[in-house]
Amino acid sequence: MAEAEIIQFGSRDQGDRARRRTGRAGPAAEPESEPTVGDTDPGSEDIPPTPALGALFGELGRLASRSLRSLRSVPVTQLGGFGADPLHTLASWAQTLGVDWEDSLDETVAFIRQRLGGDYAVDEFGFDPEFTTKIFLPLLRRLADSWFRVEVRGAENLPADGSALLVSNHAGTLPIDGMILHTVVYDEIGRHVRMLGADLIFKTPYSHDLARKTGTTLACQEDAERLLASNELVAVFPEGFKGLGKPYADRYKLQRFGRGGFVSAALRAQVPIIPTAIVGSEEIFPLIARAPALARMLGLPYFPITPLFPWFGPLGMIPLPSKWIIQFGEAIATDELGAGAADDPMIVFNITDQVRETIQQTLYALLMQRRSAFF
Repeated sequence: MAEAEIIQFGSRDQGDRARRRTGRAGPAAEPESEPTVGDTDPGSEDIPPTPALGALFGELGRLASRSLRSLRSVPVTQLGGFGADPLHTLASWAQTLGVDWEDSLDETVAFIRQRLGGDYAVDEFGFDPEFTTKIFLPLLRRLADSWFRVEVRGAENLPADGSALLVSNHAGTLPIDGMILHTVVYDEIGRHVRMLGADLIFKTPYSHDLARKTGTTLACQEDAERLLASNELVAVFPEGFKGLGKPYADRYKLQRFGRGGFVSAALRAQVPIIPTAIVGSEEIFPLIARAPALARMLGLPYFPITPLFPWFGPLGMIPLPSKWIIQFGEAIATDELGAGAADDPMIVFNITDQVRETIQQTLYALLMQRRSAFF
């Protein structure tokens, strides 16, 4: 589990948000073929051709233009009050741009001031559900709904209670897919997803505190089993940095799923495994090079070179507005095998491969169905 990067409380208007996100074209698409035991990938000819770079810039320019028009709609009175009450001004500005705070504006500002004073409680892992629900998820929801236009399929396979392990593909250069997955699941069923994250997350300034507060904990066997034993919904990205930092030419080809540590954890806890496929994350930062020498100097697994970064500086870190589809597959039961199956390498290997092939086939089926990467 060391190389895997893995990232419950009520919500208002969850039904409306679920209806906005769920596709109207029909039920969730089935994989084109049954999952098989093996470790082969379909050929690259199944992947739709890469969109022209000019189309990427054109779409980004159109969305940037809309964002600038939104900025022009901010009342001058809000900007004038920045010196007197910057916190209230920023929160009001965010609301003008479409951030849907869980509380009223005044209640949100009062909540932030209270948090800055250190008056709050967290669980044994450092998770702060109140901050996550009221501040973190509303910001991400705007990104998921308006920028990525996430379509959710198979939400009926998410458990309303009890433990389960979500296993997903991982891509996109930066781990935005984990945050979007958290947002989508919460809006669908009102439960927080407890992510398991790689060591680097907890060695990076600021990232460490935010990850802990929003429910991420270290990707190790012990923490995974403790969370699953506590009736939590846990998510794992078994590809880790191998999936997150793979070249754009290898998009949607799953990398190795580690040594099956996530399967062992599910078997010991006797919880179902839910294969999850995310289409769209590969296009947000098309990785064309990894600059290994510079990455070693900075202590990073890779240094991303994309069509926009580092050439455009901070603007190059804006994700491209790809169209996302997230499909939750049918749960794979583990309770029939017994907890002792976790110590059988063949059982662990077979289930690991079954999960991997299910996700891979679902990814290819979704790619064949979507019209383009951005529409």
